[in-house]
Amino acid sequence: MNTASADSRKSWSASSDERANALKIALLKRTYVLPWHQFVYAEGGDDEVHAVFATHEVIIRGSGLDELLNDIAAQRVAVMYEPSRTDRFSSTGPRFIREIVVRKNEAGQG
Repeated sequence: MNTASADSRKSWSASSDERANALKIALLKRTYVLPWHQFVYAEGGDDEVHAVFATHEVIIRGSGLDELLNDIAAQRVAVMYEPSRTDRFSSTGPRFIREIVVRKNEAGQG
């Protein structure tokens, strides 16, 4: 699997040649693994991306996230990392994740 990262801290990793089976979201205190077959839709822009799965909603805030949105649409994102508290506001790169919020999707809990 070839990978591409958003910056030196590797905010996200995407396969350049194949779809990932699941999206791993590594937060500071918890890790989620969401299977791509439960992906419903994504929307957003340069500073915020909202991805909806059958059971969870994922909100990603940062900069240069248009590329991330494209990778999500192609289901190529394998891993996303939440930055440490000290790194959240010190990033100077054009593309970075500042914050990731994962919430249970109550509508999807039937």
